[in-house]
Amino acid sequence: MDVDTIRESFDRVEEKQKQYASRSQEIIDQLIKEIELAITKLQDGNLDQSAILAQLKAQIDEITPVAQFEGCQKELNLAIAKYTKLLEKTFHSDISKAYRDVEMDTATINEIIASHFYRQGQFEIGDGFSSEAQVSESDILKSPFLEMHSILQAMRQSRDLGPALAWVTKNRDKLLRYGSSLELKLHELQFIEMLKAGKKGEALKYARAHLSPWANEHQAEIQKVFACLLWENRLDQSPYGDLSSPSQWKELESELVRQFCGLMGQSHESPLAVTVAAGAEGLPTLLKLASVMQAKKQEWQEMKQLPVPLDLPKEYQFHSVFVCPVLREQGSEENPPMLMPCGHVLSRQSILKLSKNSTRAFKCPYCPQEGTVAQCRQLYF
Repeated sequence: MDVDTIRESFDRVEEKQKQYASRSQEIIDQLIKEIELAITKLQDGNLDQSAILAQLKAQIDEITPVAQFEGCQKELNLAIAKYTKLLEKTFHSDISKAYRDVEMDTATINEIIASHFYRQGQFEIGDGFSSEAQVSESDILKSPFLEMHSILQAMRQSRDLGPALAWVTKNRDKLLRYGSSLELKLHELQFIEMLKAGKKGEALKYARAHLSPWANEHQAEIQKVFACLLWENRLDQSPYGDLSSPSQWKELESELVRQFCGLMGQSHESPLAVTVAAGAEGLPTLLKLASVMQAKKQEWQEMKQLPVPLDLPKEYQFHSVFVCPVLREQGSEENPPMLMPCGHVLSRQSILKLSKNSTRAFKCPYCPQEGTVAQCRQLYF
């Protein structure tokens, strides 16, 4: 779907409409001025009223030539007609031939939709939908996202990192288990904000209390942050100006969402939004395929595999099958893929064998890092 072409066509329509509206407003203003002038003259009883009205008519005919209005309107109508045809060509009103009739669990679908609203922070809409659709576990779906969005709201509206720091402190062990440095980044930003506010003494005390414990593993990063003390009143002009950039807040918000959803065992992106977007990307190909197959009097919906490739962007590509590189066996519910602390993935049975049934730490077959079974996390494909 070429959205850029549609946007360009719409921009042309918008530009024509603005030009037409601007020209029309100029003419209307001139007409009002001439009419007001004529009224003033008519109120003077010493002037010839017939002559005044005749002069007004001549002025109106001169100001508002019909041909000029017709030309502007014609150009606008032509642009609208082209845009309409492009929409009709791009978007199909009937997409039923591009999908198969599949039995779906209505309750599960409703939970996915409700979860999407809560994930996006649209709690009122989510509550309304959950009530109408009778989603039984709406409170369970809602509560974690309420906490997440309250943290994000504090960051966006009042530049308050307190709720975020409280959350990472509460979940410190889990976050560290997955190698997260979110807590450090939040403390760094808090330090920078204190420094920008001219609170150098408080910032130094804060750094000693909250940044120093990270020095062993993040020495270079900590040194860079401490160097900001030398540029107290001109941090934006320093070599470390990027640390005071507003983009730091945006990046931390995104990172917090990732970590928050990760601890919940969910994707940081809405599964519903990803599914709809991927479907929209693949829809033109499926519609074209359906038309070709229909012309050949063949039914593509009965095929087990599509006869043409359905190319999707990388963000919509997911592995549906996992094969353990050690046992060379396909993953299953009983033997799912497990993410090790180093980032490599093995099957659960491989990890149990390497760890002697969880009795000791084991070394990754692909890198020198060691880990334990407790540090491994199940992946869902």
